[in-house]
Amino acid sequence: MRIGLVIYGSLETLTGGYLYDRIVVEGLERLGHEVEVIGLAGGSYLSRLGHGLKPDLCQRLLASRFDILLQDELCHPSLFLTNRRLRRLHGPPLVAIVHHLMCREPRSWWQNRLLALVERQYLASMDGFIFNSKTTGKTVAALVGNNHPHVIAYPAGDRFGSPLSADNISQRARQPGPLQLLFLGIVIPRKGLLPLLSALAGVDRELWHLTVVGSLDIDPAHAAAVREQVDRLGLTDSIRFVGPCSGDRLVEIIRASHLFCMPYAYEGFGIAILEAMAFGLPAIGCRDGAAGETISHGSNGFLLAADDLAGLAPLVVQLQHDREALLQLSLAARQTYAGRPGWQHSVAAINAFLVEMKSGQAQGKSITPVPRAGTAEPENGHGSK
Repeated sequence: MRIGLVIYGSLETLTGGYLYDRIVVEGLERLGHEVEVIGLAGGSYLSRLGHGLKPDLCQRLLASRFDILLQDELCHPSLFLTNRRLRRLHGPPLVAIVHHLMCREPRSWWQNRLLALVERQYLASMDGFIFNSKTTGKTVAALVGNNHPHVIAYPAGDRFGSPLSADNISQRARQPGPLQLLFLGIVIPRKGLLPLLSALAGVDRELWHLTVVGSLDIDPAHAAAVREQVDRLGLTDSIRFVGPCSGDRLVEIIRASHLFCMPYAYEGFGIAILEAMAFGLPAIGCRDGAAGETISHGSNGFLLAADDLAGLAPLVVQLQHDREALLQLSLAARQTYAGRPGWQHSVAAINAFLVEMKSGQAQGKSITPVPRAGTAEPENGHGSK
């Protein structure tokens, strides 16, 4: 098949959503499909809305004669009007890859209500959906119902190959010194770094150290607010900003950490959580969003409410002092990773769905985690809230 994928910018951008899209593209190409990526300019939300007022994009997409047109759902402001034209002109089937909905991000209710007006129209224009989690599927169904063909293809955590051994995890857990916390995500409001700093400010500085991995360039104003808060709270010596990392450098940082710590981040899935668990890092995540599909509270990590700033300190103190408890959580985290499907499985499910979409035979389905050979299915594999 000839497949198009519409995104903002470049697939090389270091975020979980772009990673998902990039792995899907590479996997579809290995299966023999021709995939063309159409990168749109970013900019403010209003400027992106303006993209749909011009016929150029629609004409370009029609001229490419795609069998299937994939669209990253975050491009919805640029595409909701364009998709109307594509449907009127009998363009290819439209399938959205939905990572999360913008109208579900933490912001004022009236702003999200306005975003939902646009997002609902976009979602209603689609022929099918690829969801990264059950949670994402439910948020879409709340806006446009659940009658569209869809597939739930979970992200995987096997990008870096074999995880740490149980012996290595045990040695790391018992190492003396501060608890090494890891924040892995771009520095934007949705990722919850500001409330995390506030929560950590109440914990003895001798007990923890935080490494922040992720770009500070996406939202410069927010990044500046983060820097200001670090200075104001006197956390300069307790926090390290390393910027975006990939490959061996990222692996080195994850291996040296004890705990994945993003308790106030709204996630459509949270690929970084599962990748951290591959290295035996238990995770503290947010009850809002899909973190609960990976984190089982008290087993392989903990879930906090988005406004529970007081709930973090007792967990950090407990795990710093009780390294055997940390070890048990770490081993459970590694087992959670071991029980999940790899990227190859998810790409195969997406490929089968797209073939069915082209033939008009697609139905709603869910791709569920399958244990790897030689591993046991973890108890409560999807986690609980």
